[in-house]
Amino acid sequence: MKRIAYLGPVGTVSQEAVRYFFAGEEHEFIPYKLISDVCMATVTGETDLSVIPIENTIDGSVRLHMDWLVSEEVNLPIQAEWVYPSIQNLIGHRQDAGSDSDKPDYSGIKKVISIDVAIAQCRSFLKEHLPNAELVYVSSTAEGVLMVKDHPNGGTAAIGTRLAAEQYGLDVLASNITDHDNNYTRFILIGRDRPALKPAQNVKTTILVTLPEDYPGALHQVLSAFAWRRINLSKIESRPTKLRLGSYYFYIDIEMSMDTVLLPSALAEIEAIGCQVRLMGSYPSYSYHNAEVQ
Repeated sequence: MKRIAYLGPVGTVSQEAVRYFFAGEEHEFIPYKLISDVCMATVTGETDLSVIPIENTIDGSVRLHMDWLVSEEVNLPIQAEWVYPSIQNLIGHRQDAGSDSDKPDYSGIKKVISIDVAIAQCRSFLKEHLPNAELVYVSSTAEGVLMVKDHPNGGTAAIGTRLAAEQYGLDVLASNITDHDNNYTRFILIGRDRPALKPAQNVKTTILVTLPEDYPGALHQVLSAFAWRRINLSKIESRPTKLRLGSYYFYIDIEMSMDTVLLPSALAEIEAIGCQVRLMGSYPSYSYHNAEVQ
């Protein structure tokens, strides 16, 4: 039985996603308050694996999580990735919303609490129904729901999962309030050893590339190494190295396994021009676009 860390407390989308991914298997799922704690739990051996939400359809990359993933302090390989629907709901006390389902009244809600990513996913709903509510940012959706539970006098609501509402005995005041129906989050599994997984049709590889400072056109050369081999890049994003101003690395997702001839030769070509290449993992990729949220 594996010990798997996820961003808690109980009731987050991360918990829903990891329970779905490992459905039918006996593992221990352990919540941590901060993504840094999630990562370091596996680094120190408290857990065997960590689950990290890395990208969202609406809000793009979760940059704080990405920075922790690539930090030298963590330095754990990616073992798998999967996509899971992020269904957000307005959660609170029933007396703070009117009973008429056609024209709900949210005037009693003065404060909405959630993680910044979830709030960003629900901007249209908040603008229409709660334009004057104070937005309070916390480290996870479930933490926001828990804070609402601790304020039973009303006036506060949270954006979070139905699982969290059930866990903490609160009401779902409005269901599926995200701006777009195709709101999905990409999760990655990191750890030293890959657990037993179901077969996957797709395999991806992630690398970090740091360009040489004295090589004009180096990025073009990097992209050319993939292009002429017809290797597809599903994502390329620059992030600061934090070493000095103007110093960046490139985070690149590649739709090909390292167990091929083409990809290792492309990386060798990139290294030959003086680029630093760090392999983050070559791993199975799963898409659950029809997943049912429990």
